[in-house]
Amino acid sequence: MGILDGKVALITGAGQGIGRGIALALAKEGVAIAVAGRTEAKLDKTVAKIEAIGGTAIPVRCDVSNAQDIEAAVARTVAELGGVDVLVNNANDCKPGMLLDADDAEFEKSFATGPLATLRTMRACHPHMKARGGGSIINLVTSAAVRWDASNYGVYGSIKEGMRSLTRAAACEWGPDNIRVNSVAPHALSPGLKWWMENNPEEAAEFVASIPMGRVGDPETDIGRAVVFLVSEDSRYLTGATIPLDGGQSRWG
Repeated sequence: MGILDGKVALITGAGQGIGRGIALALAKEGVAIAVAGRTEAKLDKTVAKIEAIGGTAIPVRCDVSNAQDIEAAVARTVAELGGVDVLVNNANDCKPGMLLDADDAEFEKSFATGPLATLRTMRACHPHMKARGGGSIINLVTSAAVRWDASNYGVYGSIKEGMRSLTRAAACEWGPDNIRVNSVAPHALSPGLKWWMENNPEEAAEFVASIPMGRVGDPETDIGRAVVFLVSEDSRYLTGATIPLDGGQSRWG
């Protein structure tokens, strides 16, 4: 018996990496998962993993840069799983890079899959959460936005900070509806980070050495389990916060 039995979650970017880890952690606590993303093969793999542990999941094809896709994903989640109690905004297409190399079109694309997609998904889920007496939203942001050396992270950090601002506003505006909204800033072994570490071993060693806990987080056991806590009744008075899940590397405040 899970601590979240009967709940339904919509998770974007759940076909791999951190999104998949969060999906698995929630599913093990009884949450039915709408596994959303662009690549059907990856979605099917996550669904299969959830079903293998006795959980319930459906694949939902969704490009978060498309407003119609978001509306359809929420509608399908409600129709097939009965509602939405948890929303995890994980999908985002934004890469680090120097400001002088930033491309306007790429910035606009990153904004569309970041703050704009976050606003759209939260707005689409709000009435369904309110109808069920409340809910919990988790937006994935980054500690790169608060690095002392922000070189290479200007665009990436600004996109994620936009999502963090939306988190705080939604927490304030939707608190009366019993909808909690928090951000997490994770370091975890996503496919992209794994590739970078394998292809840049010396830089990767320095990166890991800068983490007080001496390792990169696991998408399920380090990030997913923390999200389980954040969306559970054990954290029912926590909203509008940013939780760094990075082994102590970042310096918030």
